Amino acid sequence: MALAFVYHTVGDLTVGKPDLVEFHDTETLKSAIQAIADSPGGSIPIWKKRSLSLSSSSSDVNAHEDNELRQQRFVGMLSSLDIAAFLANTATNSQDQSLDMDRKLNSPVSEAVVPNNSLLKIVDPSTRLIDALELMKQGVKRLLVHKCLVWKGSCKHFSVVYYSRWLKNIESSNSKQTSMSFQESSTSSPSRVTSIPNKFCCLSREDVLRFIIGCLGALAPLPLTSMAHLGAINSHYNTVESFKPAIEAAKATPTDSIAVAVVEQTPEGKNKIIGEISAHKLWKCDYIAASWALANLSAGQFVMGVEDNDNDSDIETELSVDTKRPKRFSSRSIRFLSNPSGPGIFGQSRSMYRGRSAPLTCKVKSTLAAVIAQMLSHRATHVWVTEDERDDVLVGIVGYADILDAVTKPPTAFIRATKSTEIM
Repeated sequence: MALAFVYHTVGDLTVGKPDLVEFHDTETLKSAIQAIADSPGGSIPIWKKRSLSLSSSSSDVNAHEDNELRQQRFVGMLSSLDIAAFLANTATNSQDQSLDMDRKLNSPVSEAVVPNNSLLKIVDPSTRLIDALELMKQGVKRLLVHKCLVWKGSCKHFSVVYYSRWLKNIESSNSKQTSMSFQESSTSSPSRVTSIPNKFCCLSREDVLRFIIGCLGALAPLPLTSMAHLGAINSHYNTVESFKPAIEAAKATPTDSIAVAVVEQTPEGKNKIIGEISAHKLWKCDYIAASWALANLSAGQFVMGVEDNDNDSDIETELSVDTKRPKRFSSRSIRFLSNPSGPGIFGQSRSMYRGRSAPLTCKVKSTLAAVIAQMLSHRATHVWVTEDERDDVLVGIVGYADILDAVTKPPTAFIRATKSTEIM
């Protein structure tokens, strides 16, 4: 394990981060769509409004709210896939689709969000980074961190303010402080640092990944080790066969990366990936077109696209609430494809992926550094892993939690895994 995770704090990653602006569950889905477009990962945290009793108990409307009450107000994460799936029910059941779709877009967010209070945790800036990584490995997607006055005019790392003695002499008599638990570190608040009441910033797992790629040298030899040797390939992932309705992907229990692979069976009985249905792919999409496609197309048609074709007279619908002119669904409607050329009817030969419909993949032998760089450059939440010999036969998936587990793995565990692999 790199010492960088032990001697850095969560506060180091929050310098320059904007203040949290809560998005409440009473807001409309229209507003949520815009907020998701401006947020990383295709999802946003949803909050309940502060109770009136708390505000009325003090003359100050910005009265301090303790962490427990704020944690209770957190509802869950709303993703682009949640919105598309919610609207898809309208596309299936509504007779007057345009009017009902407009009503759905003005529905409160509380009707679409899946409640899960454990996806966000409130931590102190003094929390060690290694403790924060443990939280994220367990499924936490956002960390809510107090903002502090010490950041103003300071060029030092936040960890220097809290744990300067660690950095001056690592081998000193501070071993007790370096081994303190997450609960102790998160509740300690040195007098030299003043927290700003009700001022928070939000850290995502993408922020942590950007910190990790900046200190890859301290992680040697992990960065140049294959994902297979690290044991970071997750073989537990969700799939939907291409001929099944696309809406089944939205109903499936999502993985940590909120993604479902659309697959076809090879003659050998293996899964051949042709695309994915995920919050990442639907980020900044045309939600009206995407919801109709989820409700009416097969999973294969959804990811590969159904081109405008006179022979496809049965594949048409009202895609816009602003016009009554019928529009035929195509891959361009969802904006999956940057190049609409090629075979247009699902089921024909497709030897290569096209545009945004292509899933992000890596090989079993791909290194940790390559996968991290790939995820950050595409702002993706996951990468599908395929066989070294065939670039479409699915082996597993690598998500945020898998990478965090790999970089925090003890060196002895890595050595054992490498030796056993070499013997085989």
